[in-house]
Amino acid sequence: MVAKNTICLWYESEALQAAQFYAETFPDSSVGAIHRAPADYPSGKAGDVLVVEFTVAGIPCIGLNGGPGIQHSIAFSFQIATDDQEETDRLWNAIVGNGGKESECGWCQDKWGLSWQITPRALTAAYTDPDRAAAKRAFEAMMGMKKIDIATIEAARRG
Repeated sequence: MVAKNTICLWYESEALQAAQFYAETFPDSSVGAIHRAPADYPSGKAGDVLVVEFTVAGIPCIGLNGGPGIQHSIAFSFQIATDDQEETDRLWNAIVGNGGKESECGWCQDKWGLSWQITPRALTAAYTDPDRAAAKRAFEAMMGMKKIDIATIEAARRG
């Protein structure tokens, strides 16, 4: 059953592949129901996968195979909080190494153009530190990074 409020993500034709990748990559993620088109439609045929229900890190989503022409925007992203460098590296490398691309400050895009923020909890703690000078140093260190390096953030925080 589809949740009352669900994030709908548009894919050209690869919603199932994306959902399977997310389920294999992120904890608390799974692929649910797969719905096939009951009739031909502008970008597909009867029987094609039309909608995929899935969960990403506990968030219910549907993937819609809506055809070409619609692109994901950086204005929407999933932010995944990581507990350590190993988890940060694993998730970053899974996204970037599977046809994705790096961006700045912990952001990357998967091969379908969806944006992800792989954000270590240590980074959030650093830039929200009540010691504003420590927060500033950590924030400035982050600004020069692509994938977040926790040791560098913590060193900057300490001064």
